[in-house]
Amino acid sequence: MMHASTHAGISLALHGGAGRILRERTQAARDAELRATIERLLGDGLTRLEAGATALDVVQALVAALEDDPQFNAGRGSALTSEAVVEMDAALMDGASRAAGAVACVRGVRNPIALARAVLEDGQHVLLVGAGAERFAREQGVAFAEPSWFVTEERRAELESARSGGRVSLDRDEPGAFGTVGAVARDSSGHLAAATSTGGMTNQRPGRVGDSPLIGAGTWADDATCAVSATGHGEAFMRAAFAHEVDAALRLGAFSLRAACDHALARVAALGGAGGCIALSASGELVAAFTTPGMVRGSVRSGAAPIVALYGDEA
Repeated sequence: MMHASTHAGISLALHGGAGRILRERTQAARDAELRATIERLLGDGLTRLEAGATALDVVQALVAALEDDPQFNAGRGSALTSEAVVEMDAALMDGASRAAGAVACVRGVRNPIALARAVLEDGQHVLLVGAGAERFAREQGVAFAEPSWFVTEERRAELESARSGGRVSLDRDEPGAFGTVGAVARDSSGHLAAATSTGGMTNQRPGRVGDSPLIGAGTWADDATCAVSATGHGEAFMRAAFAHEVDAALRLGAFSLRAACDHALARVAALGGAGGCIALSASGELVAAFTTPGMVRGSVRSGAAPIVALYGDEA
């Protein structure tokens, strides 16, 4: 009984991007690999939370693992800009203090979420970008990798396809690459945290930044309300102040978490955008909501088996 109460309310969710994730487009082997990855990470995160780790440490660790996995559009395997380079964005937020750290348009930083955490811990700023962020990374001893380490053949093929079609693409046209990654968690002290990381959009202009590193757009955490990590068409999520809209609906409108997420996604849709989010309430309620055909997602709470899903017809 003691064991159960110690872990009451511990919960965790992950996402690996929303988009045209359809059964007929996802190879069976890739489907199984994605599910196994998400399930393994959920288990690792839950073990750490039950051992007393903070929500902030756990969301950072899980997003770093997703950044290192070339299946996803973050860190290694990020989308390529129109100049065929990787520019990455990441943010994390601590619900206990509303401290936040974020980086945008960084090149060569192996784990952008580690650099975002360094910004948070430094405490002087919230968002650093480009060369200044990279200089700060070197000062802080954050690891770098060679440019070639980030680039996969799948992403090269996506860039060629986007260039030939004259478009900037969020579509997962290749079966091998999925999207933006994120995590939300509630720890044994009842604290919330959220983290998000992305390589952006295929064939985007150099210097373009999406919603992921913007506090209140793609990432948000406040112990009083919720933790949110979003994925989708960043420009629309920014214009809808998406993550803050979820928070406001809970704080001011007495919405349920599901209704708050649906309300915020409707604001995105009204601007012509699509995507999704994972969200976790102060009471430990978990929601994965999306307006795309699918979203790579999973959740787990103490005393329950992990739930992993990819497609829109899965609970």
